[in-house]
Formats: sequence, C-alpha cells, structure tokens
Amino acid sequence: MEESGRREAARAVLMTVVSVVLPGIVPMRAGRRRLGAGVLLGFWLLVGTVAGWLLVARRSDVIRVAVHADWLAALALAVVVLALAWPLVLVWSYRLARPAGLSRSRRFVADAGVAVLCLAVAVPLLAGAWYAHVQRDLVADVFQGSTHGVEARDHGWAGKPRLNVLLLGGDADRGRYGVRTDSMILASVDTRTGDTVLLALPRNLQHAPMPPGRARERFPDGFPDLLNEVYQYAWDHPEVMPYPDPGRELLKRTFAQILGIPVDYFILVNISAFRDIVDSLGGVRIVVEQPIPYGLSGETIPAGRQRLNGKLALWYARSRTNSDDYTRMRRQRCVLGAIVRQADPMTALVKFQQLAAAAKRNVSTDIPQDMVPHLIELGLKAKQAHLSGLAFVPPLIRPDRPDFGLINRLAQEAVGLSPRTPAPSGSPAPAGPSPEGSATPGGGPATSTEAPVRLQSVCQYW
Repeated sequence: MEESGRREAARAVLMTVVSVVLPGIVPMRAGRRRLGAGVLLGFWLLVGTVAGWLLVARRSDVIRVAVHADWLAALALAVVVLALAWPLVLVWSYRLARPAGLSRSRRFVADAGVAVLCLAVAVPLLAGAWYAHVQRDLVADVFQGSTHGVEARDHGWAGKPRLNVLLLGGDADRGRYGVRTDSMILASVDTRTGDTVLLALPRNLQHAPMPPGRARERFPDGFPDLLNEVYQYAWDHPEVMPYPDPGRELLKRTFAQILGIPVDYFILVNISAFRDIVDSLGGVRIVVEQPIPYGLSGETIPAGRQRLNGKLALWYARSRTNSDDYTRMRRQRCVLGAIVRQADPMTALVKFQQLAAAAKRNVSTDIPQDMVPHLIELGLKAKQAHLSGLAFVPPLIRPDRPDFGLINRLAQEAVGLSPRTPAPSGSPAPAGPSPEGSATPGGGPATSTEAPVRLQSVCQYW
C-alpha cells in the first residue's frame, strides 16, 4: 500500500512535468477532452506562431520590436500573462492527476516538487518581462518620439550616403554648474559600408563661426569663448537659439558651419555615466603607449596591453598630467573606438539594467525612436568596418587662430566629399585671424598643410 502511494504520487508529478510541454494532456486523460485539447492546441499555436516569426523575420524586424516602446510594453504584458497562466495550468493538471488518499508527507513532497516546477517556468518569463519593461523605459526616456530630418527605409538610408552623428562628452556632475562639452567628435558613417571617420575638434578652439540667424548677428566675428562653452552659452542665452534644447541646436549648427558637413543627430554622455558603461561592458582592452598618471597618490596606468575598468578608462581619457588637450583628444577617440569594437552583447545583456540606469541618467540625444532600429543595423555594420580619425590640432591647426577654410576642406576630403562642396547654411569665410601662410578656400599661399592629410587609425586594441 505504501509502495503504491509512492508510485501514484510520482506519477502525478511526472504528468505535471509532461504538462510543461503538453499542457492539456492531463485533463484529456481525466475525461475533459475538449477543454484539454483546446489548451494543448492554443499552447502549440502560440509556440508555432512565435517560432515561425523568428524563423522568417529579418534581423531588422527583431531589432525593431526590441527598440519600439509600444511593442515592448505589449511584449512585457503578454509575457506576464503567460508567466501567470502557465503555472496555473500546471497546478490544475497536477490537481487532476494527484490521487486521493495520499499521506500528508507524500502530499507535501509532491506539492513542493510542483511548486518548484512552477517557479522554474514563471521566473524566467517574469525576468524577460522585466527586461522588456526596463528597455521600454530606456527607449521612452532617452529617444525622441518621432522621425525628423534624416529618413531611413527598409532597403537602406533614403538618399543619404553618410550619416553624421555628433558625439559629445560633457562634464556635468555633482557640484558643477552647467555642461562643458570637453570631448567633441563627429562620427561620419558610410551608410553602405559602415566605414566610419571620427572628426575631432579641440575644446579650446576659438573664434568658431556662428550659424546664420541670431547667433551670427550677436557674434559676427565668431564665438568669443572656447568651443566647449557653446553648448552652455545657448542654455544661458536661449534667445540666440529659440528651440526646446538650445544648446543642442547651436552646437550642431556650429559644427556644421565649421566642418562644412551637415550634422544629423547628437548624443551627449556625461562623464559620470562613463565609468558605469565601461564597467558594465567588462572593461576595454587598449594598448597604452606610455604610462598615464592617475589618482592623487602617484599611481600610473602602465604602458602596454591593459584591460581598463571604468575608473581607469576615465583617467586614461581625461588625464592632463604630462599631456595636452590634443593628446587627450586622441585617447578619448581611442576609448570610444575600443567600446565600439569590443562591446560584448552577452555581457551587455547580463548588465543591462545597470547600463539602462546609467543611460537614462546621463545620456541625451535627439535620435527619434523609429530611427533606432536603423541606427543599430548601421552600428553593427560599422563594428566590423574600417574606423579612422582626423583631429584638428597643432601643428595642423592652431586653436587660437584657426583657419576654418582649411578645416572645412580637410573635413570634407576625409569623408569623401568634394573639397569645393559648399558648407551648409551658407558657411562664412574663415572667421578670426588666420595664421600666416595658411591655406584658404580662395587659394592662399601653399604651406605644408596643403599636403594631403592621411587619416590615422584611432589606436591599438588587443
């Protein structure tokens, strides 16, 4: 009798386990054939629909769902419903299969086994719903609501050979007023191949020409302060750029004015997020060319192959000790390139909540939500493509007396445009005094800067 009770309890648990993949089989065996068949058919229709979509869906379709706020909200709700319904079906099946008259101890063991089974089914689903919820909040908080400006189609970027995104590193932090954009890089991406050119302007560039309108009327001879003050100046004086985000608009248009290249979107990341992002990705691998001092105790980042965590990567990118702004700019481009090359999707998934929280607090952009799938596709292409850079620093450019005509020409040559292509929005002639003997758009005296400037690899990784 005791052995029979043990077998019956084990059989009930086993049938409940089978119900994980064949829900409805127990009710069918118990005589509730129509109800059981309906549950079984509905379950496999759901599984077949999802599996079929995943088999025929393109990568872009999956990405589109993963970065669309409404789809993510619907997905999270559907997964929560499934996470509740599936265990209920298992409990129902177990109650039908469990024999009457089991001893209290055997019933407790069987009940506990089914409870563990229900948790094993529900917990991964609830975790997936939570990820979808976090992703939905990230997309809704960081990205704009609808497309403006650049358009992309399923077959590619509509008449757009290059996509130009302004990447900014701001110094906003506790105890600081405003934002200085100490790192300013225009990433120009070939939409066909993914090849990317990073064009960097120094933070201390002076006499920056202002775009047409109120800003140029106020500063006809160029911006009187350093380039990294433009963003905050617009916020402090919104009348010069009457837009919801005056800093973003003025800096984008100023970059377009200087380089002669239209700026499609911008991304601003504050330094306080940098550490979290690098740590969440497991660090970055960089070949350090020479020791970099960091901290207040005389410590250094040794030369050679190094895996830098968030703290060390931030010091590597921003250290001024025994260095200058231009070397620092090159290191910043190096870290940026390392993150692009080395980001591990599985690591990012594991640390996704940490990454999302850092992004929501410290990242701002004007990229609309419906452009994000196309940008991800382009980013995946760029990850495997050629990455090069051009920094407008001495001896090529004197930041205190810049030749904006030369900057304009070299920038357009770097991205494969004709050097005679007019700058957008009616860029003016070079603003501010030019260094003696520099080349100008009108054909001034030729100097060493007339020689072709070769793009350089951003840095060495391992």
